[in-house]
Amino acid sequence: MKAFTFKQFEIQQSKDVFRVGTDGVLLGALADIENASNVLEVGTGTGLISLMLAQRNSQAYFLGLDINEEAAKLTQLNFENSPFHARLKNAHQDFKTFETKDRFDLIVSNPPYFEESGSEKDKIARQTVELNFRQLISNAAELLSENGIFSVIIPVEAGEVFVSVGKENSLHLNRKINIRGIENAKAKRLILEFSSHEKEIRESDFIIEKSPRQYSDQYLELTKEFHVFK
Repeated sequence: MKAFTFKQFEIQQSKDVFRVGTDGVLLGALADIENASNVLEVGTGTGLISLMLAQRNSQAYFLGLDINEEAAKLTQLNFENSPFHARLKNAHQDFKTFETKDRFDLIVSNPPYFEESGSEKDKIARQTVELNFRQLISNAAELLSENGIFSVIIPVEAGEVFVSVGKENSLHLNRKINIRGIENAKAKRLILEFSSHEKEIRESDFIIEKSPRQYSDQYLELTKEFHVFK
């Protein structure tokens, strides 16, 4: 499968691992990485999100986890071939059983979100089979540092439940970005950021395309340091 080339790194891809997609690019470009020094990514896939975050914060160190062995191998390859390789580690690991004494300033995830459908394609990466939202949230809450941020991108339909489960785990919504695929359309994704501190929620809108197959100025500006636009 053809590699995906960014300005500072390249993503090797595999038919057996969920490919580079807009959700991952958005989270990699929008997650609050500014004050983080120790970052955990849950479900790395190709390693895209950690690589984008490593480009944005030259001081942070990263650990990526993926339950899919093929994905873990692919992440390792992409990490090793990047200019940020000294700050990037990954492991073939189930987050449900992950144990560490470390605490993380940022935990980031583009989690599985389709209910089990019977389809084998992208079964682990795209369905709530191996890791459901409740497990993801409760484990993340345990691993955050005092001022740590938990950042995810999820379908808009799951937003209320995600926020509710966050509260159950003493995580408060601090930031919400409504992602619209095209101008004037309903939001289809949410980027949600939580912390253990209750704050005024910062809410904003983000539009990917201004018309079919025409990126918005907002998207072009956000990704100008990453994408190679032809």
